[in-house]
Amino acid sequence: MIFKPSSQTPLTAIAIQNICNDLMKENDCEGVFNLCIGKGSSIGDRMLDDRRIPLISATGSCRMGARVGEKVGKRFGSTILELGGNNAIIVMDDADIEMVMRAILFGAVGTAGQRCTSTRRLFLQKGIASQLTEKLVKAYGSVRIGDPLDSNTLMGPLVNSGAVDDMMKALEQVKAEGGEILCGGKKLDRPGHFVEPTIVKAHPGMKIVRDETFAPILYIFEIDTLDEAIEMHNSVDQGLSSAIFTTNLLHGETFLSHEGSDCGIANINIGTSGAEIGGAFGGEKDTGGGREAGSDAWKAYMRRQTNTINWGKELPLAQGVEFDLD
Repeated sequence: MIFKPSSQTPLTAIAIQNICNDLMKENDCEGVFNLCIGKGSSIGDRMLDDRRIPLISATGSCRMGARVGEKVGKRFGSTILELGGNNAIIVMDDADIEMVMRAILFGAVGTAGQRCTSTRRLFLQKGIASQLTEKLVKAYGSVRIGDPLDSNTLMGPLVNSGAVDDMMKALEQVKAEGGEILCGGKKLDRPGHFVEPTIVKAHPGMKIVRDETFAPILYIFEIDTLDEAIEMHNSVDQGLSSAIFTTNLLHGETFLSHEGSDCGIANINIGTSGAEIGGAFGGEKDTGGGREAGSDAWKAYMRRQTNTINWGKELPLAQGVEFDLD
């Protein structure tokens, strides 16, 4: 197995490799897990084209996934693709507001919106929309931003200056498309790539909402009915993680049914991020369809072979066919 991390995060990859080295040595399996650090344009492309690597598992943007799938497919290799998320939470009038607040803040602000399951869109039924929006704006104003190694910090920096630029460009498009920035939206004047977590009051016609910006931007929509919320929820190209907060059994079952969420992960009264450990992790549509973890995921990494063994001394043929071999 060869592990090629993002070239933006080599130190964490080295730490993971060191842990694996110890485990492999303890179990006499040294050399099974290997690390290769470098740019995707050099090392990544060589891996995609190498027929000695029958399976490529790739995590990243939808654009990256399309390229990986095309290149590996040309040599008839296999892929597991875990791509863009654009995850959403639907909140009905009967939801437990305190539970909702915890889930949204963790999902939208945690890791500065740089998790594939980060909460990006929020659909609020009108009965609780004003109250919940007001509470969120207040909570966002109290988020402690700083060094992620400090236990008092709630939100750290973005990964690089390019990520900051992408967030600022997205917010400019928000304004151009008629969205309203309710709080946040600024770069912080300090060393590092720090920004304010941002809440946007959005409307269905905004094109920027269809894209996943890897940053702490949360788009809020008001909805009248569950059907309206599901239609808007499913209108984007990505389909990774989703959630609904409700105490109504019919609402919950509808969300999990064929009429509900079209994502690979669908939760009730649990947020989009952090509840998937141990489950089959992955999404539908442009998220790629691949699955990591879970009880069946290991099968994708195996060379599958069907075996039939004849323990007898006769070989009966199908349809009673017989050949005169004398």
